[in-house]
Amino acid sequence: MTYNETGTIRKNWRGRVRVVLVYPNTYFVGMSNLGFQTVYHLFNQTDDVVCERAFMPGKSGQGKIRTAESGRLLSDADIIAFSLSYENDYPNILTILEKAGIPRLSCNRGDNHPLVMAGGVACFLNPEPIARFIDCFLLGEAEALLPSFFACLYDRGIELNRRRNAGFSDKSGFLNHLAQNVPGAYVPEFYRTTYHKDGTIRSFDQLCDAPAQIERVFLKDLSHIPTCSKLLTPDTTFQEMFLIEVGRGCPRGCRFCSAGYIYRPPRFRPVSLLEDCIKQGASLTDRIGLVGASVSDLPGLTDLCTRTCREDIRLSFSSLRADALTPELLSVLKQSRVKTATIAPDAGSERLRRVINKGITEEDILSAAELLVSNGIPNLKLYFMIGLPTETPEDVEAITDLCKRIKSGFLECARAKKRIGEITVSLSSFVPKPFTPFQWVPMDNVQSLKKKIKQIRTGLKGVANVRVHADMPRQAQIQALFSRGDRKVSEILSLADDNRGNWAKTLKAASVNTDFYLYREREPDEFLPWNIINHGVRTSFLEREYKRAKQGKTSPPCPMESCNACGVC
Repeated sequence: MTYNETGTIRKNWRGRVRVVLVYPNTYFVGMSNLGFQTVYHLFNQTDDVVCERAFMPGKSGQGKIRTAESGRLLSDADIIAFSLSYENDYPNILTILEKAGIPRLSCNRGDNHPLVMAGGVACFLNPEPIARFIDCFLLGEAEALLPSFFACLYDRGIELNRRRNAGFSDKSGFLNHLAQNVPGAYVPEFYRTTYHKDGTIRSFDQLCDAPAQIERVFLKDLSHIPTCSKLLTPDTTFQEMFLIEVGRGCPRGCRFCSAGYIYRPPRFRPVSLLEDCIKQGASLTDRIGLVGASVSDLPGLTDLCTRTCREDIRLSFSSLRADALTPELLSVLKQSRVKTATIAPDAGSERLRRVINKGITEEDILSAAELLVSNGIPNLKLYFMIGLPTETPEDVEAITDLCKRIKSGFLECARAKKRIGEITVSLSSFVPKPFTPFQWVPMDNVQSLKKKIKQIRTGLKGVANVRVHADMPRQAQIQALFSRGDRKVSEILSLADDNRGNWAKTLKAASVNTDFYLYREREPDEFLPWNIINHGVRTSFLEREYKRAKQGKTSPPCPMESCNACGVC
């Protein structure tokens, strides 16, 4: 299939390590992911490597999956590398391996099969549900991981001057060398999970000299390493927008958000480097997007906006906090002809926002909505979560009440501007994530979540120009299963693949007790599936934050400098 894009890299396969980088979703979704583009570029920076991309075909896609660059089959590669951002894409891994004619279980592959590896944020949250399908994981940030991986590959894996079909001569030996010598490399076959009688994990037992825990590898300094779009295409969410990552991590410490913990300490790029990236992007397109988990916290953001306003650039932001709207930011939004802005209260009541450590008040939210509308942005998106820990019926009702108050102020400002837009209320089901203070909590059940969605829809049904969108609780349940599961969950993935994605049939037939993973509160001393990974954040810190949440107490943001609070620094 031919794609409408610029920046494609094409190399001769002869004499090079052949990598197919796979995003297990459609081209539209995959090419909207800046991390995927970055890894594609990093692979191809090495002259001895040729990296091509492959995606999950659409519903009408038939036959073998081929690469975007040259139409090669995945089975022709030395390495198939999955880039995994979301747990809900896990089932597509098995579909892609099946279409490629590659055994889905790692233990059934030989030296004649490509090495199947995986990385991405979903992997360094919890790789265990897909551990039986992956030969090796690289846990952490690609810029810091790939040089060591390729050094190991050249040393013990692949001879570059090989015959065309030589492949791996000793894949198991290479994986052993990789596990012992490359920080961040996790080879599941070298670990055995043992269980207590109640189904909880007793231990991970090493079967060779692999490390007892895998250290998450990250870049300590981003000041000289830009991360921005490598390919531009209209066939993505961002439609030929040049994306620039401003930093990694978030200092705010919202207790539901893994980005605030697994990327500690938060790191931001200097404004001077971002200005260079903007100039690079401006030579290709007039649409520039600043992305990151905490764009509002970028030091020097106001100066960057002031300077950008002098250029003919349409600048947008992936996220802005309600308490961070400055005149400079509003001016940029207005200049960029932004028609829809997003506010994420996440919870409707002040009490629940304290529980999740959101750090914004109702006054902040109402003020932000009025400021946006008064500055010519007619449409608002409001993001809320349902099923949060300690949530009460009053907290659910508070979402409806807050939306009505936002609409009232929104309408008053809009009338003054003689331009009445729309408010879209987006509801998502809370999924407990590893390495957060809420990693021990049970998930709300599907029936309860549906009831809450219905309550909010009913409460806002008669409010003009307000639309409600909600996720599917059943899909959130499946995400939670992959987010919290251990290796036994791979049986459910295999069964779903056998059933061609029929999840109702799969969950009904599964021998694995899904409630055990979804609706059970963990004990603080329980060995969790993701304990194989060390992110540096002390469990005692997360437990303390969980206790503060239950008490309705907030905590200050990460100071982003050496301290002894969480254990990372």
